[in-house]
Amino acid sequence: MHPDSRPSIAIVGSGFSGIGLAIRLTRAGCADVTIFEKAGDLGGVWRDNTYPGAACDAPSHLYSYSFEPNPGWSRRYAEQPEILSYLRRCATRNGVIGRIRYGTDITHAEFDAGRARWILRTATGSEHTADILVAACGQLSRPARPAVPGLDGVFAGTVFHSAEWDHDHDLRGRTVAVIGNGASAVQLVPHVAAQARKLTVFQRQSHWISPKPDRLYPTSRKILNRRFPLVQRLSRLGVFLCFELVLNPMLVSRRGRRVLSWPLRMLCRHNIRNGVHSGLVDVLTPDYEIGCKRILQSNDYHQSLNRPNVRLRTSPIKEISRDAVITADGRHHPVDTIILATGFRSHDFVAPMRVTGLGGQDLNTAWQHRPRAHLGLTVPGFPNFFLMYGPNTNVGSGSIVHMLESQMNYIADAAGIVASGGYLDLRPEVLDRFDTVTQQQLSTTVWNTGGCDSWYLAGGPDGSPVNTNNWPGSMTGYRRRTRRLDLGDYHFVPARQSTPSRTGRRDGPEAADQ
Repeated sequence: MHPDSRPSIAIVGSGFSGIGLAIRLTRAGCADVTIFEKAGDLGGVWRDNTYPGAACDAPSHLYSYSFEPNPGWSRRYAEQPEILSYLRRCATRNGVIGRIRYGTDITHAEFDAGRARWILRTATGSEHTADILVAACGQLSRPARPAVPGLDGVFAGTVFHSAEWDHDHDLRGRTVAVIGNGASAVQLVPHVAAQARKLTVFQRQSHWISPKPDRLYPTSRKILNRRFPLVQRLSRLGVFLCFELVLNPMLVSRRGRRVLSWPLRMLCRHNIRNGVHSGLVDVLTPDYEIGCKRILQSNDYHQSLNRPNVRLRTSPIKEISRDAVITADGRHHPVDTIILATGFRSHDFVAPMRVTGLGGQDLNTAWQHRPRAHLGLTVPGFPNFFLMYGPNTNVGSGSIVHMLESQMNYIADAAGIVASGGYLDLRPEVLDRFDTVTQQQLSTTVWNTGGCDSWYLAGGPDGSPVNTNNWPGSMTGYRRRTRRLDLGDYHFVPARQSTPSRTGRRDGPEAADQ
């Protein structure tokens, strides 16, 4: 691909997806790549989640780009500041920093079929154009707030979400409620418990929590990684194979569940019994199959519940009064601070951006029953539009970065096809076929049949839960499926004009007609 050739590519979001794709595309020779970021810094989820204890639950050597290894990770499971620094370093080293337009919130993207390009509109009214649009917004970017009466407008204290941590609010001497006990909560609760005068944790459903095999890397290991890169590659491969050959079959295969789940279940049970006093063992032991929800990792969450200033409550929250959390059993729990560890709106894959395709079709309308995308990447009627970390591409075990790199390869291949002009539009029957097979495969996984209610599932057209988030196979299988774009899956429509398009700014409404 010639350095000055088409296509122009607009990427919305600057997390692992957006930064990695920009690097991949520029290395492939795409000169016109722009990242639009509504915030003032890159990083996505690792920029926003600054709560105490925020860290990755996938080993650092795997939770990083294969094309940008970091021999200097300080520990096996990197914490938020180090991961954010890694992303900044990758973007700087590869010249991506200069391609990011900060403070640019894309609110609407509309495809112009006549010119085979996307028109992007920002919250401030400016417009940009691009031949290819990529939504790299992620599944975990919009905090979910529970619909609890009194939470907004009645409670007189301080409320904030774990992904919007209020660092100016001193927790020392406070009476704190943490609503939720998922992945974020198990990391932040020990830190809050050490500061607050009193902490009450409200648990909706228990989780399987295994010990976290974390450790600091000695200087000698970092030197070894730098001098002999093969050492780090072998470490990465070992972790990858563990996920692929042990944990993944336990989640997606009935036989794998029978053979492989019991050792991990016993390990988690041992972690509970050794972590808390006997009165909490039963309420902390899940009644659903291990793996149905995300398996969490912690070495100090259970221990923090033993502290004299900490209470665990399992009665559902009924409402919030001016100064207390009121549970369904009628009890009032006085608090002056509420921390929402309630996760994210994981089914809003492009929200709040509105995407309009051929014939004025709105993506939200196309997804009115549930989100669907071929390989989690493309949707019929939305040409030259690609999703990263889209529907059914989440992994229950492993590293999402591996899946993202697979998607980068697919999008780079598409960019090469579109370079001559025109657009690719997915054939509807391809999506129908893919979605049917995917849902059939998911129907027997532990996520669908394990007896829990998780963020993986959304309501289908008939009200029954449908898995809109997880990939039903292996990471290797997904890499194989996305290695090349199959042109037979698409209608390719040549451009009607040969005028090159560029991802340039256009400030006037008349610019759309230039």
